[in-house]
Amino acid sequence: MEDAAKLGPAEEVPENQRIQPATGRGGALVERTSTPGGLALVSPYHTHRAGDPLDLVALAEQVQKADEFIRANATNKLMVIAEQIQHLQEQARKVLEDAHRDADLHHIACNIVKKPGNIYYLYKRESGQQYFSIISPKEWGTGCPHDFLGAYKLQYDLSWTPYEDIEKHDAQISIVNTLLSQPAALPPNTEPTFHGLTENGHS
Repeated sequence: MEDAAKLGPAEEVPENQRIQPATGRGGALVERTSTPGGLALVSPYHTHRAGDPLDLVALAEQVQKADEFIRANATNKLMVIAEQIQHLQEQARKVLEDAHRDADLHHIACNIVKKPGNIYYLYKRESGQQYFSIISPKEWGTGCPHDFLGAYKLQYDLSWTPYEDIEKHDAQISIVNTLLSQPAALPPNTEPTFHGLTENGHS
């Protein structure tokens, strides 16, 4: 404290050489004081002088570039989220369409009890009535009495799969069943081990 007192009063800095805090979106300098920690500086001007004026320009350019990178990074992340939202919306639309189709098919006229796992063939009479049959157009041959509209497989969750998608759907179900039938892969020893964590391998 005594040594600091011998340094004398703080040197007055000319008004035109004083650095003002930066405002706005540009670079900002750290506020300064002529008595840091209560001790008067010998020469605040030499301690706090700005140096090359180009340094302030470089600082402002750096801050601006940082803003641009942050904005670009946020934009890229938002684009990914937007694509995911669009994909989820498409999936939701497909789910609703399939649900409406399945409900309509369950209301189709049929004289037999429908059983999951079987394929049913949809026909349309001259009157406009639609009905399910277990007889395929191939089995009818040239004597098929009504217009054939399509074939569907009744799944065990009571959903309907169009004939052209049956093979793909069954393959997916087979993969899922295979995964479910396999036991979970657990490590043989689930207790914590500290081997190798102590010095020279000794506890």
